[in-house]
Amino acid sequence: MMNKQQQNFLRQLAKGIAEQFGSQCEVVIHDLTQGYEGTILEIENGHVTGRKLGDHASEIVLKTLKDKSGAKDHLNYETRTADGRLLKSSSIYLHGEDEKPMALMSINYDITEISHALSILSHFKGIVQYQKGNQEVNTIFGNVNDMLDHLIEESCSYVGKPVALMSKEDKIKAIHFLDRKGAFLIKKSGDKVSKFYDISKYTLYNYMDAEE
Repeated sequence: MMNKQQQNFLRQLAKGIAEQFGSQCEVVIHDLTQGYEGTILEIENGHVTGRKLGDHASEIVLKTLKDKSGAKDHLNYETRTADGRLLKSSSIYLHGEDEKPMALMSINYDITEISHALSILSHFKGIVQYQKGNQEVNTIFGNVNDMLDHLIEESCSYVGKPVALMSKEDKIKAIHFLDRKGAFLIKKSGDKVSKFYDISKYTLYNYMDAEE
């Protein structure tokens, strides 16, 4: 658990970075010691993603809470807001004495207008730009229910079939995908997932334990 001195330092750091880079730079401090609910300890320029103090964590935090051994800094990657704005993001972890992550600082810079301007300039110069394929892009949601819906849709796309055509093995594959993403850390997620995949809660737990 973070002490007051650590919390105050991270709040001060968030304010300093946000002041340096301006209103399009969101800086978020997530407390990873209190579980999933309300992880945002400090947020500057929350209008960038529509979040506020005390809100739920983003998808990358959810995955960290699911597998803390995989908590490594992730710098200069692409994310998107729920309404489609393009962000340049970095995630930096603060580890405790036991080497487990206890806080995460996320920096999300809105580059939507910059990207649009560059696109216009590249067309003007006659240059064709190709996007990198097979690159996973996280989406930041202000509402935990919207994020769960998004993860369920992702699990269906991962299998590549509509639910009506899925076999038992397909559904197990989808359930394991959701588990790896940390979806079942969200309250009452089991009810929504069971309903979507037309299975009972008992079957859901069996699928989670089954080999993929």
